[in-house]
Amino acid sequence: MYKTFEMRLRRLRQARQERLLKGGLVGLEKEGLRVTPRGCISQQPHPEGLGSPLTNRYITTDYSEALTELITPPSDDRRESLRFLHETHEYLYRHLGDEILWSSSMPCVVEDESQIPIAMYGNSNAGQMKTVYRRGLGHRYGRVMQVIAGVHFNYSLPQTFWEVFQELEGDTRPMQTFISDNYFAMLRNLQRFGWLIPYLFGASPAVCKTFLGGRPTSLHSFDEYTYYEPYATSLRMGDIGYQNSKEEGTGVKACYDCLEAYVETLSRAIETPCPIYQAIGVKVNGRYEQLNANILQIENEYYSTVRPKQVPEMMEKPIHALKRRGVRYLELRSLDVNAFHPLGIAEEQIYFVEALMLFSLLHESPSIIVSEQKAIDWNELAAAHQGRDPALKLRRNSGEISLRTWGLEICDAMQPICEVLDEDLVESPYQDSLELQRSRLRDADLTPSARMLAEMRDRGESFFQFAQRMSLQHHDYFAQQAISLGDQQLLEREAEDSRQRQREIEAADRLSFDEFLEHYFSQQL
Repeated sequence: MYKTFEMRLRRLRQARQERLLKGGLVGLEKEGLRVTPRGCISQQPHPEGLGSPLTNRYITTDYSEALTELITPPSDDRRESLRFLHETHEYLYRHLGDEILWSSSMPCVVEDESQIPIAMYGNSNAGQMKTVYRRGLGHRYGRVMQVIAGVHFNYSLPQTFWEVFQELEGDTRPMQTFISDNYFAMLRNLQRFGWLIPYLFGASPAVCKTFLGGRPTSLHSFDEYTYYEPYATSLRMGDIGYQNSKEEGTGVKACYDCLEAYVETLSRAIETPCPIYQAIGVKVNGRYEQLNANILQIENEYYSTVRPKQVPEMMEKPIHALKRRGVRYLELRSLDVNAFHPLGIAEEQIYFVEALMLFSLLHESPSIIVSEQKAIDWNELAAAHQGRDPALKLRRNSGEISLRTWGLEICDAMQPICEVLDEDLVESPYQDSLELQRSRLRDADLTPSARMLAEMRDRGESFFQFAQRMSLQHHDYFAQQAISLGDQQLLEREAEDSRQRQREIEAADRLSFDEFLEHYFSQQL
């Protein structure tokens, strides 16, 4: 079953080029809600001392003004990525006042959607576009769905690897075509094996009842204030989370056969009017309620567990950037915020995810046919809602296989990749992480989701009380830390520079917002 993977790894070893697998770049994006000491979503604006969320490279906001996002630059040193994320947290906490950062992916008590302030990015056309897009998301999916937090894992391989890999594959196509095709091959396998992520790292088996706003649900009552599923791993990744692929009458499913097919399917969705969204209106009483009334306002609205990415130039459409310059990196989006770790992600998670991504690259990856796509979708939801159920069977090759058996099989297949990544290291972090994940597959009680429910039961806590307790623990942890002078200066300088960049963008605007949007959406390849 894993012959292609074994053959490719053997070729790299025979050419003495396996070290090139160690040169990948990792970047992290970690989201977290700012909340009051009582656990309510902050109504305060993004702290001025953090700079402009429109232009700051390291600290910005996501959907809400209260949903902070911390970004690490790409690095080939995994511990450096975590160190920078740690220092950025430390800098953030110095500007939170009496607020705390929520420790969980699922939000705190939400009594009314109006309590969720949409992120603001200044008066520039670019800034207004970001705010209007978020206003549209609120109308389409509800604001509560948009404040679910996560951790994104960005990964790319170096040019030197691609040159050697292409030669070993005997491929004579243009280099960027080869690179993009192989990133899409990796992406397809990450979808096939993606159920592993919520099982191993899911940390949202429960949710505050206010999250559902009184809507009917099949979830169980854990207590007066909490819904849960007994075997859930990640309700964030389940059918109560933010999705648009299955919305009745508005659905879209991207094609991952190749870059061209992906761009074509998303382009069609961005350009196709949707009657349901037309009923909302676009510009209502002089205010834009959404960017347009199409199936997708822009590409980012399409939810996927993993995305192909290219860095857009100023106001360039992301799909145009992909079409013109190919895939630069992949963004894995299925990691819950690790409620047990102050950074929201632990070192062992990084090692396993990187090894899984490399395994997914080297493993054979045919196109995903309709029946397999249905199995992929079913496996993801099953793992999210029932992943720890020992009786759970996943769907594979028109048959069924237990999650435990399939997971251990994948871990065994990943062993050689972890050995390569551990070469020349004093320790063996990749193999250690792999063994830890094996133990979680053998014993579901060791998973973060099981630990979370166990603590709630043992302490008599609701979801809110558990998440608040962990949030306060993380707050106290950072209160005892000291940010390095160099990082403090870097982040202070970036905050000031970001404010200046925002001023320059605002001063450079020459078009009305109407004209700006018309120009943006009329871009042609």
